[in-house]
Amino acid sequence: MNQTYKTIVTTIKNGVVTVTLNRPELHNAMNDVMIAELTEAFVEIPKDDSVRVVVLRGEGKSFCAGADLNYMKGIAGFGFDENVEDGKKLAALFKAIYDCPLPTLALVHGAAFGGANGLLAACDIVVAGQNTTFAFSEVKIGIAPATISPFVIKRIGEFGAKELMMTGKRFKGYEAEKWNLVNVSVPEEKLEETLQYYIKQLLSSAPEAVKVTKNMIGEVIAGDDFDETINSMAHLIATLRASGEGQEGMAAFLEKRKAKWNNNAL
Repeated sequence: MNQTYKTIVTTIKNGVVTVTLNRPELHNAMNDVMIAELTEAFVEIPKDDSVRVVVLRGEGKSFCAGADLNYMKGIAGFGFDENVEDGKKLAALFKAIYDCPLPTLALVHGAAFGGANGLLAACDIVVAGQNTTFAFSEVKIGIAPATISPFVIKRIGEFGAKELMMTGKRFKGYEAEKWNLVNVSVPEEKLEETLQYYIKQLLSSAPEAVKVTKNMIGEVIAGDDFDETINSMAHLIATLRASGEGQEGMAAFLEKRKAKWNNNAL
């Protein structure tokens, strides 16, 4: 992994890669450099076989305040084609997070405005502080949350999106949990503890099985032919039962011992 990023920091410990947005003086607002660096990181991280979990978080007082002001000033002068290309780059970032074959966790605190919600919505599990302030503020400046919408609407559904995106209102972590924008909101002093709980659960599960399960969910959601999906899943379970992890997991269960992948769990 690239260790010379300008706007993010990546660290690895016990199979967990932490990607930290690192522009705290600007509440980790995104610019073109951060977008490119985050995209690169989420493409490169899965290539390291030692990595089992990815955590996305922000340094300082906020998770991410959305788009950087100077970045916005620049794109305000773009022509149509330039805006399309810029939108594609941002979409590619969210897709890289969403497509990451490893389980992804977002730890959200302080503020998550605009595009920040695309970052967290693309993650598998989101833990937020109860006092975190969220907003889809795009309508307040005459635009729409277009690039993030495919990922956010997957999480919160049509009518949640209508209320939150059309009003652009600010709301707190407990309401974000109500709308399923985040999986859980907890008091700020419980954020780290809750994050570690999820990491522990993921690390105590078979690593390949976790990745297969993530991919399986995507296939089921995308499947057009229900009968074909059912048939495909029957073949999948047969394959997994015969796999090394499947055989080890079932043996460990029957022998009332921990599976081998549990040895390094937190």
